[in-house]
Amino acid sequence: MIDGFDLCDAFLEQVRRQPSAPALVWHGQDISYDELLALAKAVHLADDEPLCIVARKTPETIAQILACLLAGRRFLLPSPALDLDELRALPWQRLGGEADVSFIFTTSGSTGQPKIVPLGRGAVNRFVAWAGVTFDLSSGQSVINYAPLNFDLSLLDIWATLAHGGRVVLVDTEQVVSGRHLLDLLDRYQVNLIQAVPTFFALLLDTAPPTAGLDAVKHVVTTGDVLPQRTLGALPRLFPNARVHNLYGCTETNDSFIHEVTESDTAPLPLGTPLPGVRTLIVDDELYVSTPFQASGYLDEARTAEKFVDLPLPDGTPVRYFRTGDLVRRAADGRIFLVGRNDFQVKVRGVAVNTATVEQALLGHAEVREAAVVALPDEVAGHRLVAAVRRDPGSTLNSLRLREDCARLLPTAAIPTVLGVTDDPLPRTSTGKIDRNAVTARHLSRTRER
Repeated sequence: MIDGFDLCDAFLEQVRRQPSAPALVWHGQDISYDELLALAKAVHLADDEPLCIVARKTPETIAQILACLLAGRRFLLPSPALDLDELRALPWQRLGGEADVSFIFTTSGSTGQPKIVPLGRGAVNRFVAWAGVTFDLSSGQSVINYAPLNFDLSLLDIWATLAHGGRVVLVDTEQVVSGRHLLDLLDRYQVNLIQAVPTFFALLLDTAPPTAGLDAVKHVVTTGDVLPQRTLGALPRLFPNARVHNLYGCTETNDSFIHEVTESDTAPLPLGTPLPGVRTLIVDDELYVSTPFQASGYLDEARTAEKFVDLPLPDGTPVRYFRTGDLVRRAADGRIFLVGRNDFQVKVRGVAVNTATVEQALLGHAEVREAAVVALPDEVAGHRLVAAVRRDPGSTLNSLRLREDCARLLPTAAIPTVLGVTDDPLPRTSTGKIDRNAVTARHLSRTRER
């Protein structure tokens, strides 16, 4: 870990050393380092503390964030998808006088109301320093930013890149599902580093011709969700010169594990090796992590007490761990694998079932492109499983055949009661993950229509 690194100082040093070098690419136009600094200096910062910057992806928003960083101001980055009532319901103005805070992220809210995650300046600086060394970020390197600005992935895509002198190629949120547009950006700007959720790579593979190869890419980083085998197996063809990494982390802790993919790897990938300074524990199959990049807690003290715990080292020194909610298993060779989430664990007719395990079984089918499984309350069975599956283009896979295949892989209780097969992409959140709430709503809507 690099001590004494400061994101703002590093960015200003890039402005001094290479003022005319491109910092951002937006809609085909370069914005240089000195132009970005000028945009930030022109921002009027209100007296409100902390500031609220709706995370619409534009150079102007990035300049607002930069202005806050340079001024030492705290700021919340809510998703543009939140309406005014949802934003008012978030308790972000309870931050008080805590000084060592810069970025304030929110969790996705997929398991309830979004949680407010204040990240300290030191945590951000340590992560930015680590990312720059690990992924060779420097002047002349191009990094694509696919994630929303309110997603913690932007700390690497944007802020680590700018701190180390690289160029950030911004993907407009209106174009995030266009594989053709993504391929064009990667090729036109000779992108060297890609960090994205598996959806991004699936879009590329759906679009790219069989002979396509993006030779400039040196690092491919998959994160945020489980990478299906079909996508994993195709990455070497599309990125022949790239090292492929799988990063595991949470909004609350930032990245915790990294795994460099080898030719012998198959999905699901292991979590890999803890990052420098990261401590891990497995308690009742749940993964606990402590990282140099993490938040100290949520704004909500009750939620903090539930998810952040102080545990002593052998010498009695307390260490703050985050309870990830991820259930893991340790293989005989010591590698750690995800097996599900404790909030996805349900009882179906008295049998414990993890919906993530069912999803993995569906994704292992040769003709399944995407899958989502949700558990709905049932008066008789306790829960019933509802699955939405997107099949491969041209496939004739139907629910009957898929159910028969599931019966060979899963216990009876884990076979979904409802198996919907579609040719359309499944709904996604703004961060590119499958939106299980939307899958549930779609199923309930169709049930009422009947």
